[in-house]
Amino acid sequence: MIDIAKAKPGDEVFVIYRNPAVLTAANVTAAEIVQHPNNPNTLALYLNEKFHDLDEDDALFNSSDAAIKAYESHFFDFGE
Repeated sequence: MIDIAKAKPGDEVFVIYRNPAVLTAANVTAAEIVQHPNNPNTLALYLNEKFHDLDEDDALFNSSDAAIKAYESHFFDFGE
């Protein structure tokens, strides 16, 4: 995972994004770290043509493979 404290504008990251219209659907998607449009002193995540506030609990990955692996272990690891 990427340390949000080390993120900078222009960084491409990958996130596990839950579809707000279908709460049981989630996928891995690319996003970009940008300066927040309303507060230039903070960063935001630009995802699906929207700005999202970054939170220290957000899981950002440096590759789609790393995000997919985390997704699969979180949603499909049943301790088998």
